[in-house]
Amino acid sequence: MSSFTETPPTTGGDQLTVAAEQGRICALAAKGQRDLAKVAASYPDLFPAKPFDAALFGNVAMAIAFGAPWCDLDRLRITNRAVLWGFAVDWLVDHEARSRDEIDRLTARCLAVADGGTPEPEDPLGAFLAELRDELAAVPAFAAHGGRWREETRKVLAAMAREWDWKQHPDRLPGFEEYLDNADNLACTVVNVVHWIHTDDPATLANLDGLLAASDRVQRILRLVNDLGTYERDLRWGDLNALMLVPREQVEQRIVELVAQARRMLEPLRESCPLQADYLARQIGFSSGFYRSTDFWGVS
Repeated sequence: MSSFTETPPTTGGDQLTVAAEQGRICALAAKGQRDLAKVAASYPDLFPAKPFDAALFGNVAMAIAFGAPWCDLDRLRITNRAVLWGFAVDWLVDHEARSRDEIDRLTARCLAVADGGTPEPEDPLGAFLAELRDELAAVPAFAAHGGRWREETRKVLAAMAREWDWKQHPDRLPGFEEYLDNADNLACTVVNVVHWIHTDDPATLANLDGLLAASDRVQRILRLVNDLGTYERDLRWGDLNALMLVPREQVEQRIVELVAQARRMLEPLRESCPLQADYLARQIGFSSGFYRSTDFWGVS
């Protein structure tokens, strides 16, 4: 199975109802896009117009809205913003940082904020993270599960720094499996943890271990689906991509294997927290369709 196999549109059934539901989700995404644009305007140094344009805000909000269409904007706002924070880190590490020392300082500042510290002056990334932390900490579930968010934040920052190191030595690139093991640089699971803590749902929190394990599997799938869709841009930008390490056929086969594994991991979760199992499954489906023709970044 290729994740990019063309699928004909569904025919028959109540298309008016189907289209109405899709329109409702798109409206949810539009509201999310406006909120992200408002956030970006509050941090102009962190979110320059290129590459943080309206298309990126819209793409982020659309992905989250289609992933959890049963939520309203109040429940998705912090999830959208957590994605945007991940994009900001990615941009600063991948394209703005000029030394490992600079990345280490960025990491230390963010971890200090995640641990409850006050962001340093002139640190918009830390200030934005502090906003996210404070909103998340207002939820009762944070007291018991905030450590999960801090750990996932640490893993994202470490993974992005590790990829930066790899890029400094193009003659010593990682193996395919080592590259895939670094999928935390996609910042997918950390966003899911934010989403799950913010829901403050007892069934979700009781199954957080299983959800996190499944999320990490989904994160690997999205890493590879992303790479299949962004190879040409990654070449232009000097980013790493799985297709630089192994043939396309091997990447596609690994996606098939990972999807099968994710399905098995999600099956028992459907009994105890079906919405969150669907949330993870919809992430795979949305990304598989989305990356057929575009990606999140708004510049070529």
